[in-house]
Amino acid sequence: MSCDAAASLAFLWLASTSPVSSGPALAAPPAAVAQEQLFADIVRRAGALKNQIDGVRAGQALPSDFKTRIGELAALDMQGHLLLAQRGTDGDLKCILRGISQDLPLKLEAMAAAATPKDRDLALRDMAYLLNDNVEVITAPPTAPV
Repeated sequence: MSCDAAASLAFLWLASTSPVSSGPALAAPPAAVAQEQLFADIVRRAGALKNQIDGVRAGQALPSDFKTRIGELAALDMQGHLLLAQRGTDGDLKCILRGISQDLPLKLEAMAAAATPKDRDLALRDMAYLLNDNVEVITAPPTAPV
């Protein structure tokens, strides 16, 4: 399966099975990669940005540096993808990180283009799901291949 297909499937699965929570709570021990500085930074940033989106949905203003911080997170996700590819990792996480790095700017554009309150809420919800997924794919415990 290609990275694009794996990332799309994983995003859809996570979006359908994971409620959007108020923060990156861990119910299980984190995956080994989550302990590495790069991936821990991705989790921290994605969680903080998700909390900001939750604030916007509750009526707060979007921070002025949000766009910059989304760009930085997208770059870190791509860096994580490249690091896992360099290691020869042939797993879903590598593909999902690439997909998230590509989707973050698209979700940001959708937020900016939202013309109605309904469209804006949908765009904010989509961004919240993507940021939450960014946390969960890294912190999910590893599973045995089937």
